[in-house]
Amino acid sequence: MTTALGHLALLIHLALFHLVGPVPADLGVHAGALSLCPTPAHCARQDWAVADPEAALASLRSALLAMPRTELVEESAGYVHATSSSALFGFVDDVELLADSAAGRVQARSVSRLGDSDLGVNARRLASLREALPG
Repeated sequence: MTTALGHLALLIHLALFHLVGPVPADLGVHAGALSLCPTPAHCARQDWAVADPEAALASLRSALLAMPRTELVEESAGYVHATSSSALFGFVDDVELLADSAAGRVQARSVSRLGDSDLGVNARRLASLREALPG
């Protein structure tokens, strides 16, 4: 019984002190592209072929910001960076979208700030966003 109470106290403590973590150093556009994932265990990255990358980015931006606990961090021509936090512990993930007009695609990346595994959260987030693509 004492062990169960200890685990409960730890969970409450963690929930009270949201686990934000450091901002990844590789965010942003580098040589016209989003960074590759350092590991698939806590990061997902996809490229989606689209007819109009700017229009697709606008649709994806709306879908991204409609997701629970998601906030816009940075936006510039063809680029969106947002954070999304988990409901229970407040783990923060960084989500980036880039309209790559030259290649006719949208690049998408979602990466966890903390932990060795995201339990597939980032890949599921990108799959959900992909469904928001027009046409």
